[in-house]
Amino acid sequence: MTSPVNTPRTGFAYLDRVLEDPGSVLAFAHRGGAYHPEIEGLENTLAAFRHAVGLGYSYLETDVHVTRDGVLLAFHDSVLDRVTDRRGEIAALSLSEVREARVGGRESVPTLAELFDAFPDARFNIDLKSDGAVPALADFIAARDAWDRVLVGSFSRRRTAQFRQLTGGRVPTSATLGQIAAFRLVPSAWLASRLAGDGAAALQIPHRRKRVLVVTPGLVRRAHAAGRQVHVWTIDDADEMRALLDRGVDGLFTDRTDILKAVLVQRGQWRESS
Repeated sequence: MTSPVNTPRTGFAYLDRVLEDPGSVLAFAHRGGAYHPEIEGLENTLAAFRHAVGLGYSYLETDVHVTRDGVLLAFHDSVLDRVTDRRGEIAALSLSEVREARVGGRESVPTLAELFDAFPDARFNIDLKSDGAVPALADFIAARDAWDRVLVGSFSRRRTAQFRQLTGGRVPTSATLGQIAAFRLVPSAWLASRLAGDGAAALQIPHRRKRVLVVTPGLVRRAHAAGRQVHVWTIDDADEMRALLDRGVDGLFTDRTDILKAVLVQRGQWRESS
């Protein structure tokens, strides 16, 4: 079975690569597949991402903070406390101090550079989790000429705007809340696009926000008409995955990499790594 997905061409190689296999979608391993039974408790570690790549995932989602000495870390929280055996705020710690922490009692917190080096064929969806990470990530991408390997977003409109300015539009970014609202609420694709303005190559959104359905068929149609992709996070239920795929979304984030792969393979929408 193939879906009615009609993925638009965005002009960004990161996103348009999926068009090489018509009908396929982007499958994002969220924090490496944080709730897969084999790696639960090891989110955002080399072990988690290695596991996802082993399953065939080539799009990896992670978060970035920056240490006191300016090193980008693949880590979700602002503090070590929740997932490691140490405590402390990332921004107040040096890399050497963070190196003492262990995720799940055994894995170190990886730097973004380590992820890029370990998985040279992977592409990364990166969430800016701190103000200091914005210029650090822009410099990192420029230094590595990694313009086609990343898509960057943030819940902070200010961080997103700063990152877009620093990278001169060379890196695809996800929509801000205001841009998302335009495509959700305005019935005209042309007007929604005008209100949203430039900058967002993809809408990366939840399926629902409390009682509000965010990913409506209309939103998907309007986004596609405006040349934007629609990616939905974070979906771990097979039936919900199928419903969204039937609605024509272009990508799904999941913590259950095993379930998403099985659904996509069954539907003929799994894109093999290349």
